[in-house]
Amino acid sequence: MYRVHGVLASGNCYKVRLALEQLGFPYQWREVDLLGGETRDRTFLALNPNGKVPVIELPDGERLTESNAILCYLAKDSPLLPERRLEWARVMSWLFFEQYSHEPYIATARFRVRFMGESVAGNGEVESKLGPGNRALALMNAHLEQHTFLVAERYTIADIALFAYTHVAPEGGFDLTPYPALSVWLDRVRAQPGFVPMYG
Repeated sequence: MYRVHGVLASGNCYKVRLALEQLGFPYQWREVDLLGGETRDRTFLALNPNGKVPVIELPDGERLTESNAILCYLAKDSPLLPERRLEWARVMSWLFFEQYSHEPYIATARFRVRFMGESVAGNGEVESKLGPGNRALALMNAHLEQHTFLVAERYTIADIALFAYTHVAPEGGFDLTPYPALSVWLDRVRAQPGFVPMYG
């Protein structure tokens, strides 16, 4: 059985939980007190010296960190990760996009607004995330105007990775109304077998 150390409201942790549920893998969840500083204590740092969630403990006792690396590990040899080289590489491309062009803006703005209680208007730190974040959303929307899913016209871990923070982007001050194809895709992801919501 897998054991996940994570935060239920974290998009990066939600990716892992959603993949585990949709793959039907048994797991235990241990909620980490992120705001209470648990990721900086000695016990947690022994799990992940980088002091971040999620951390997954594998059945053989090994540990793995970084949400998208965990997704790749879990999805190997499953329909969620294509075997064809080009399709596999396109999944990787979206995973890198998520971590470098999407998550740093959308997730950061959401954290400051939802968890730190900051406002959007007049907040230079949050407002600085809106432009780059909206560019990422617009790029996704343009792609999804022509495609059912992000890669190979099928549901993959690329969709899981980008769904996680996109569907809660409004919590960080992002308006999804200008992105109709993106909104349709969000509903398409929610309709996948084994889907579980972040909240509830």
